[in-house]
Amino acid sequence: MSAPMPTGVHYHQRSRELALTYDINGEQQSFRLSAEMLRVYSPSAEVRGHSPEQAVLQTGMKYIGLKNITPVGNYALKLHFDDGHDSGLYTYAYLWEMIENRELWWDDYLHELKKANASREPLGIPLQSQ
Repeated sequence: MSAPMPTGVHYHQRSRELALTYDINGEQQSFRLSAEMLRVYSPSAEVRGHSPEQAVLQTGMKYIGLKNITPVGNYALKLHFDDGHDSGLYTYAYLWEMIENRELWWDDYLHELKKANASREPLGIPLQSQ
């Protein structure tokens, strides 16, 4: 299946999850991606580098959230994270790939953190907004 275009996008602040709704064979289906996963798998050069060897493992992102979501044409979303990161366009194809592979990618991320003796926890005290 080629990547469908979402029919709905909603950010759940409390759970810090992006809900993407799709019309799949006439049925509305919704999928959620955590802001943490979206941040650690940002398509930006800052995170991915210009080659796999240049990728930078993102640590301390457990409590990351989104401040804003901006549509880009009919092909992507620009996500504005509360740590100031907002480079990289999340194409609808990339978001669909992330949905299809979320368990595998998450397991890979946790494995890479363990290998690097790093943590999802931020180094400082997380601030929570009301």
